[in-house]
Amino acid sequence: MMTEQTRLVTYSRNVFIPVTNMCRNHCGYCGFRRDPDDPQAYIIHPDRVTEILQRGAGSGCTEALFTFGERPEEDDRYLERLKAIGYDRTLDYLLDLCRMAINAGLLPHCNPGVQSYEELALLKPFNASMGLMLETTARLQVHDNSPGKIPQKRIENIAHAGKLKIPFTTGLLVGIGETRADRVDSLRTIAGLHQQYGHIQEVIIQNFTPKPGTIMATHEPPSFEEMLWTVEQARDILPDDVAVQVPPNLISPGVLIKHGASDLGGISPETIDHINPEHTWPDVEELKQTTGKDTMLRERLPIYPKYILDGWFSVELRSLIHQLADGEGYRKTNEDLHRI
Repeated sequence: MMTEQTRLVTYSRNVFIPVTNMCRNHCGYCGFRRDPDDPQAYIIHPDRVTEILQRGAGSGCTEALFTFGERPEEDDRYLERLKAIGYDRTLDYLLDLCRMAINAGLLPHCNPGVQSYEELALLKPFNASMGLMLETTARLQVHDNSPGKIPQKRIENIAHAGKLKIPFTTGLLVGIGETRADRVDSLRTIAGLHQQYGHIQEVIIQNFTPKPGTIMATHEPPSFEEMLWTVEQARDILPDDVAVQVPPNLISPGVLIKHGASDLGGISPETIDHINPEHTWPDVEELKQTTGKDTMLRERLPIYPKYILDGWFSVELRSLIHQLADGEGYRKTNEDLHRI
């Protein structure tokens, strides 16, 4: 039961599907990326995706999170792998994966890296929401060999999504060499994009975590105090209808919730966080213990309630969203689902 003192904190239940770990960028902190000739490089096979989707649907998940390296097709060795599973373009494969997710009863949320307006327009009908981390508006040394991390390109991508009315997720990566002033500038940039287009449903404040074998392997992660300061700035700068999200597998959310965080992102009962595999997901019962008695956890879909009620979804998704969402736009409870 909600009271005036109760804080509402949302989360979604998802499966995390890494389509490929090959990427054109060479970020100094990334432990996920692989070169095409690396024995650990892969493109996930459709049969494997089917198996993950089925497990997710069986576990009550509503979101299929598709993430991967940006524009890997710039390398011919990747294209050879892609053609081996029957595709000439990554975009075509991703569209088919989205259709598979919808057919399995899960709403797609794609993070495909920087895309053109035309590519986003093709993906829009098959995605409940999409995402691209801004990370920072600063030009940093860790992005020197990463053409997709030029801030203006990412800002332009977020604007394209706004013009297309795609419910969108973006965020900051804290502790990669940016200053506090850079973070304030990044948040103001995001706020300006939302004020213009009204499409940003959440902003992730994510703490950098060092990965073995990377340039930043020995770099200190941001302190909790630094994260707290950034969450406070986010809540102060961003419009009220934009949620501030913190990842509960990377940082304890309890105190951050008291200072402005209101969403915990996707939590998976079936898959690991492939970007941060050393950090396991907490389950919902754990979160109830760590978020405090004055917090009410409520499950949402990958598209936020506001955008469901405003009809920001395609005819391709209409039936599934109506099946999964309650009258307020949140995830139907088990009791609601049993009535269907």
